[in-house]
Amino acid sequence: MEHWLYSFNIAGHTFSVNLDTIITMWLAMAFLIVISLIVTRKAQMVPSRTQAACEKIMEFFWGVMDTMMPGKNRQHVPFVASLFLFILTANLMGQLPLRIIHLKHGELASPTNDINLTAALAILVLIYYITAGLKAKKGKFFIHEFSFQGIIMFLVELLEMFTRPLSLAIRLFANIFAGEVLVAICLGISAAFLPIPVMIFELIVAFIQATVFMMLTIAYVSSAAQTEEH
Repeated sequence: MEHWLYSFNIAGHTFSVNLDTIITMWLAMAFLIVISLIVTRKAQMVPSRTQAACEKIMEFFWGVMDTMMPGKNRQHVPFVASLFLFILTANLMGQLPLRIIHLKHGELASPTNDINLTAALAILVLIYYITAGLKAKKGKFFIHEFSFQGIIMFLVELLEMFTRPLSLAIRLFANIFAGEVLVAICLGISAAFLPIPVMIFELIVAFIQATVFMMLTIAYVSSAAQTEEH
């Protein structure tokens, strides 16, 4: 399960990227963009089945946001919904038979099988909830009061601020990577029957991990912007 590495030089420094997960990442994004364009292009007052299904999905996000962040909170729905839908799609791509596409080096894998992608998503969450906190609390987001206790609390919160995205990135990557390794092992033992229950379990894991990532993101944003939201 090696990645398809592509190396290039910039100013005398060698950089490498995982082309396999970049390709599947763009496929996941393209899928979501196409679906959203199809649904919104012919939106009607009397919705079609597809439009109604998508509206139900958005109602799910509004309901979760109303439960976890009561008040004026729906401005966060586009970010949260985009995260969830992308992560879920990316997770599910690991269960597609992409390995039948033989590459010269490595093989195609789920985008969230790459720690670089999960770290990038976690950094986006970090930037988003810091921005939300600054809008809500201005300078008090970092230092609540100019005192010894306030400075200590600032240092503790600063450490927590950067460990949160680290835990998000590692949790998502580890669960998806472990699932794909387990499926590969089962395929090696018995390709006919053994992988099926594992793959069904991984479908559940894909949804759970996307949900956990979304819930933690909402919790972080709520904590950062609680002055504004409550």
